Amino acid sequence: MTTRKSAIKAMLAGAILTLAASLPAVAAVDISGYKFDDTTKVAGKDLKLNGAGMRTKFIVKVYAAGLYLPEKKNNTAEILKEDGPRRVTLQMARDISSEDFGKAFMDGLNENIDKAEKQRIVAQISKMGELFASVDGLKKGDVLHLDWIPGTGTQAELNGQKLGGPIPDINFYNAILRIWLGDKPVDRSLKPALLGEAK
Repeated sequence: MTTRKSAIKAMLAGAILTLAASLPAVAAVDISGYKFDDTTKVAGKDLKLNGAGMRTKFIVKVYAAGLYLPEKKNNTAEILKEDGPRRVTLQMARDISSEDFGKAFMDGLNENIDKAEKQRIVAQISKMGELFASVDGLKKGDVLHLDWIPGTGTQAELNGQKLGGPIPDINFYNAILRIWLGDKPVDRSLKPALLGEAK
């Protein structure tokens, strides 16, 4: 009887292992309870989680952020040269008004692009401002994707719903990325986490 039980246990263990191997990878990273999948799909292409971390302000958790790229990179210049699809995912850790979010967005841009560059993308910045204004704030648990789709533009998506139409110009998307990855990132500890350098 014991031998039979052992055989059944072994069969069950084998079946469970086989099933586990056939399932897609679950969340690769858990940032204070906010989970980021190992891969995601943008514009029909699989992207890999480059890195993820928490944005804090005066020790208050604001959002968990994840950066997805076609191939992992730990250098901002290389990421900005990438011409394939890319994604930044923000998972909100607290409520924030659309005005405060828009202001933080603009502050991040202003810190990391010069006047000439800002002038070149002023129309796109204005369009993004209209998108933020159309949303009645962001709530804890909301998920915001900011995607670069080659041939289409920057597409914002909140909780699975597209916000407005795409905004063209890769320079605009790269300016957005510099909010987190630029020389004066919005959060000094978040930058290395997104670049996959955080231990």
